[in-house]
Amino acid sequence: MFFKKINRYNPKTGNRENYYSLVESYRNALGEPSHRTIFSLGYEVDNSLPFNEISNKLNDLVAGRQHLFPLEEKAEKFTWRLYHQLIKGNKLDVLNRIRTEMEDWETVDLKTLTNEDVRELGAEWMCLQTLQELGIDRFLRSRCWEEEDIQLALSHIVSRAVYPASELKTASFIRENSSICELTGYPVRRISKDKLYNITKRLYLEKDKLELYLSNKTNELFDLKDTIILYDLTNTYFEGAKRSSELARFGRSKEKRSDCPLIVLALVVNVEGFIKYSAILRGNMADCTTLGEMVDNLRTVTSTSEKRAIVVIDAGIATAENLELLKLKGYHYVCVSRSNLKKYNDVDTNPVRVKDNRGREIELREVRVEDGDSEYYLKVESPLKALKESAMNNLFVQRFEDELTKIEASIHKKGGVKNYGKVCERIGRLKAKYSSANKLFAIEIEKDDKDKCNAVKWSLIPQAVIENREGQGVYFLKTSLKKAEESAGQETLIWIIYNCIRNIESSIRTLKSDLDLRPVYHRTDEASLAHLHLGLLAYWLVNTVRHKLKMHNIRSSWSEIVRVMNTQKVVTTCVENNKNQIVRIRKCSKPTEKVKLIYDALKYEYAPFIRKKSVVNKNELIKKGYVDLLNFSSG
Repeated sequence: MFFKKINRYNPKTGNRENYYSLVESYRNALGEPSHRTIFSLGYEVDNSLPFNEISNKLNDLVAGRQHLFPLEEKAEKFTWRLYHQLIKGNKLDVLNRIRTEMEDWETVDLKTLTNEDVRELGAEWMCLQTLQELGIDRFLRSRCWEEEDIQLALSHIVSRAVYPASELKTASFIRENSSICELTGYPVRRISKDKLYNITKRLYLEKDKLELYLSNKTNELFDLKDTIILYDLTNTYFEGAKRSSELARFGRSKEKRSDCPLIVLALVVNVEGFIKYSAILRGNMADCTTLGEMVDNLRTVTSTSEKRAIVVIDAGIATAENLELLKLKGYHYVCVSRSNLKKYNDVDTNPVRVKDNRGREIELREVRVEDGDSEYYLKVESPLKALKESAMNNLFVQRFEDELTKIEASIHKKGGVKNYGKVCERIGRLKAKYSSANKLFAIEIEKDDKDKCNAVKWSLIPQAVIENREGQGVYFLKTSLKKAEESAGQETLIWIIYNCIRNIESSIRTLKSDLDLRPVYHRTDEASLAHLHLGLLAYWLVNTVRHKLKMHNIRSSWSEIVRVMNTQKVVTTCVENNKNQIVRIRKCSKPTEKVKLIYDALKYEYAPFIRKKSVVNKNELIKKGYVDLLNFSSG
């Protein structure tokens, strides 16, 4: 099929205009080539459409072949609308095509039937369609990448999402388990760890432009406004000394691996979990010192409207200097107050009761600070959190008293620690270990003239215990958003905005757990940066899939989604026919109901192709030794 354009008189406008028709070629009874009009489109057709590409895709759809790369949005919609009109109007002889396929009979020897080259398909096919929807392939073409490099890049990003591992293991996975190269078109025999290393480094060189492109693309796809953005940091650790590294530094590890050199990843994320900006920093960078570097990038990668986004940060970043910086840049903020307020007055309003995501009741109340701070404070009281803190506090108190008992017993034991200085040192280490519990105790040490301890006595301080009990389950939210007069629901609004911080925590958890961003084994900083950036690209893919599934109330983890999708395989069936030929048919397995549910929610196609068939003489097959599946004819 192809489009035919004729310039002729339009009676409606009185001008000569292009008249379009969809036609197909055939041979008449005399064997002469002829044209037959399938569908008349008329004059009202956009002349800027890529008609050659549209006709190619229509031919693929009619023949049952998969057109790998989608067209531009306008052309894609036009193609599918035209295809559905052709089907609805019975313009295509679909039944004859199906009947022709059924008549493709072969007489075969069933004893020779085997299945081989079984590979995982479902997760790879879903991820590749997501990358095409995000348009990463089109972006790389606009950056003058060669087609083969684009195919390798897409293969590596998808592999990182479905099987996060080192380049060495990824190369083995692609060669032996995955069908991703068959989908992208990259020659699987050319896959090696060195090629994967090199393409990862090339992708990192595109980081800033690619990140900005994906930020804008996801906003367009899902109509996002970025009215609230979240900022947080995490770190991951290295296996190895990393002595020559400029990035790896020792610091406070969030995975309790302070014995290893660290690297910090700073993320700006919107409410939907899409990354707006990222930076990779030295491992000894404190949370509270990074905001100044990031805040100047917030405007260019968030909402394009005149109203700036509300920044949500946790207590570790919410220093007075950082909050003042945000205000100077014109941003509103919501955070947890770093200090537990002591002097405040409840505003004369009834408390607002809300429920968290687990259905637990929480009480919200506006308070006013006595020191004249003009910011809006919200007191949050959670009975369940109070019970949890009380249980933890009782446990620490019990452990603190047990250790004091051991110290006191050692004084009266033969060979025990009796020296006053040594006893004070032991108690000092104990106070540092249980910093929250030691504030509740008064400790006295009795000694003689020879600096030997006679006894250690301790008792609870009643006032400290009361104050500690009153503060359990209570924390304060601080915001620069001013309360409007007679505003109803302001407390609930602030609470909802702050709870968006859970989204960035979920993003970091996905990066570290599902995408295996920790630990880092690379020796050089260049390879480490490229490794982390590849994980971020895989996260874009993962979050796009999960965001679309959440819109259909499918909230499974990424690892569970991959497990379900991997039930769909692609397999080659080989059998010998009566002509001493080997018939090889490669087909995708039928998706299960769960897989169909995911495909339907994402609005993706079920399979990349219907089948690929090859017929080879048995002697030729034995001589050649292999068959290149990528050169199979599709049918």
